[in-house]
Amino acid sequence: MAGHSKWANIKRQKAVVDAKKGKTFTQLSRAIIVAARHGSPDPEGNFQLRTAIEKAKAASIPNENIERAIAKGAGTYSDDDSILEEIRYEGYGIGGVAVLIEALTDNRNRTAADIRSAFTKNGGNLGETGCVSWMFDQKGVITIEGKIKEEKLLEICLEADADSYEIIDEEDYQGAEIFTTIEGIENLNKILTNNNFCVREIELRWIPNNIVEINDQDQIKYLLRLIDTLESLDDVQNVTANFELIENE
Repeated sequence: MAGHSKWANIKRQKAVVDAKKGKTFTQLSRAIIVAARHGSPDPEGNFQLRTAIEKAKAASIPNENIERAIAKGAGTYSDDDSILEEIRYEGYGIGGVAVLIEALTDNRNRTAADIRSAFTKNGGNLGETGCVSWMFDQKGVITIEGKIKEEKLLEICLEADADSYEIIDEEDYQGAEIFTTIEGIENLNKILTNNNFCVREIELRWIPNNIVEINDQDQIKYLLRLIDTLESLDDVQNVTANFELIENE
């Protein structure tokens, strides 16, 4: 049952090496639009929308902006003539690392040019659709925080039919990530909440099936800069890659 999320490890390592930029108002608003578009505009019945709204509120986005984003996603906002298109981009970073990018844009030419430039400037290349997505599976991921009793967590995971979990026990953070199917994420959330676990985040995430280990410092520099550049683009919602940083002893 126990498992590992290499990408989660990378995000934590990356935060130490090169602090991750906060998401912009545009990115957070668009996350709400996507969530409302694919589910109910009522956050009580749409966990993805509920999570997106919580993140927006934590970033001090005004309520009227949040309500407007929900209306845009639901197709009930009459004063908006822009058409936002969901696009997935795929490419390779330096060292053959696979990179998967989810974007929401009103101008696919601009977005493609920005993403291509990010790859080119950091030793990688933007590829064709399908070139790396076969290396990833989309999962539901719930992050919980606090000191974890693994026996209890295992019991909960078995009850919720979760796929795997990873205990996080570091100086600055204690908790766990639990992986399940997209269909099972809401049930898992309910069971965790009913058992008094502190749920920090609920998300859908692309999980790599294979990992490329990187220990060359120059390659690490280019890869982290590529991820940062991609994440800083307003049109980009999520970035996932399949590398693990290996420290030289």
